[in-house]
Formats: sequence, structure tokens, C-alpha cells
Amino acid sequence: MIVFDLCCAAGDHRFEAWFASSESFSDQQARGLMNCPVCGDDDVKKAVMAPRVGAKSNRQALASPPANPPGSPEPSPDAVRKLLADIAAKQAEMLPQSRWVGRDFADAARAMHEGRAAEDLIHGQASPEEARSLHDDGIAAMPLLVPIVPPEAAN
Repeated sequence: MIVFDLCCAAGDHRFEAWFASSESFSDQQARGLMNCPVCGDDDVKKAVMAPRVGAKSNRQALASPPANPPGSPEPSPDAVRKLLADIAAKQAEMLPQSRWVGRDFADAARAMHEGRAAEDLIHGQASPEEARSLHDDGIAAMPLLVPIVPPEAAN
């Protein structure tokens, strides 16, 4: 697996994405399968990034920084609630623009990736194994941040 810092042309938004290989990135870019998660622009390119170099085997690894550096205030419960509400609102705004495919999510995503089905925005359900397999094959998919009730289960 390889991680690239990417950016869109429309707003120069930076984001990170994982690919099975550099060729997988090139293939997905050529087929227009990548979109900016901020503005939806499909003109995505690699951004300048610092290389990730592993520590030498004879050196002790540096401890990772704490979640909140010393002296930084803890977010208030109200701030956390507002952030979660904002995430839920944005997701609720985006879901009507995609098609529910239910338990067929992995098959539908794979069919679009392989060119057997037209490109479409979809959401649905996948097992952890199915999600891992999509990821391993360089197929872009991500979990929804806020759980949803499948349409057939809503009353």
C-alpha cells in the first residue's frame, strides 16, 4: 500500500488517499474515479509531500505526540457535540445525491471500478472483509461517519 497527499484544482484542497500501488493511482486518476472530499472536483493530482521514512533499526523510535499537546485546552463537550452535529448534517445533505445499493455495495463498487457498470455515487453495506478487499484492490470506498438506517428498515 502507498499513501499520497492529493489536492484538487478547483479549491486546492489537500487530502490523503491510499492506493494499492502507484499504477493504481494513475489508473484511477485517468478514469476520473477520484473526487475532492471537500468540493467534489474530479481534477485531482498528487500534492507535494514529505516522504515517510521509517526509523533505522538501530535507533529507538520517537514516541508519538499526545492527542492534545501540553497546554492546549481540551475541547468542551459542547464543541464535540457541535462538531458531530455538523458531520451528521453534511452527511445527511450528501446522501440523497447517492444511490442506496444495500448489501450489494462491494459488488457495485467493484463493477464500476472494472468498467462493467456506469460510474455513480453509491452507499450501502459491506462486511469488514469486503471493505478490506476493496481497499486492497485500490477501489475507493470509505465508511459513513454517522451510521444510517437502511431505507427498508426505516418506518
